[in-house]
Amino acid sequence: MKSACVCIIGRPSSGKSSFLNYICGRKVSIVTPVPQTTRNRVRGIYNSKAGQLVFIDTPGFHLSEIKFNLHLKGLVLKTLRGSDIVLYLIDLSRPPGKEELTLMELLKSFRENLVIGLNKIDMGENYLEIIKRQILIIFPEARLHIISALTGKGLPEIIKEIFYLAPEGEKLYPEEYYTDQAPEFRIAEIIREKAIIHTRSEVPHSLYVDLCDLEMKDQDRLLWVRGFIYVERESQKGILVGKNGVKIKNIVRESEEELKDLFPYTIKLDIRVKVKPKWRKNDNLLKKLIS
Repeated sequence: MKSACVCIIGRPSSGKSSFLNYICGRKVSIVTPVPQTTRNRVRGIYNSKAGQLVFIDTPGFHLSEIKFNLHLKGLVLKTLRGSDIVLYLIDLSRPPGKEELTLMELLKSFRENLVIGLNKIDMGENYLEIIKRQILIIFPEARLHIISALTGKGLPEIIKEIFYLAPEGEKLYPEEYYTDQAPEFRIAEIIREKAIIHTRSEVPHSLYVDLCDLEMKDQDRLLWVRGFIYVERESQKGILVGKNGVKIKNIVRESEEELKDLFPYTIKLDIRVKVKPKWRKNDNLLKKLIS
């Protein structure tokens, strides 16, 4: 029996969350078209006859001196140091830039337990040969796998490789688990996903979700959830609420619909939008949100 914690690392939008969701067979990590959607360590648990792999999705590795991004980068590095195996995903649809090269240099010290997935092979035109040449300069004996996190191409082989590297050990979670996320975290993340999708480039990185009250009713068949979506400016609040409140109503409706598939009880949401200026510069709040 083998058991390992596997850190999934890569640039923003490299397909880390899509990979996690595919191998878990359920939605564990939210996915949007907006880079740096993931802000926390999100665990997905893969069980097989060979043992158990606990995959940890991390925020996209991004070079920036902005305080918010430094907190995200710190979380990535902390997760990297505490993992047994590193799964490095590279987006084949983009040329390797400064971030990719910096990340490759960082991962040199993890080469013995490093598996590399060249993702998005299904996207048509790609930079496969250029990226392979760059990787082999830094990692001459790299364990390379060409994959698609959306279609599942190459994923059985990459799982097999990771199990080969995994140490012997007992399972860390019961076999029926596919994630260890608390209900309030999962609910807040689904709400944040819908809010990002509905605002795209206008608001996404300026919002966060805070749930203040969860109350179970009707003999554990209905969970009432009250909370807030916080933004930094009044203009962003207007965008998120929408004309006559249409946008926030759609966010709530779509969140409730998706939550039906994640929980064995009905969830009703009461979500309001508030303004908290410069929250991304608040160290205490960032420590609470990014973990």
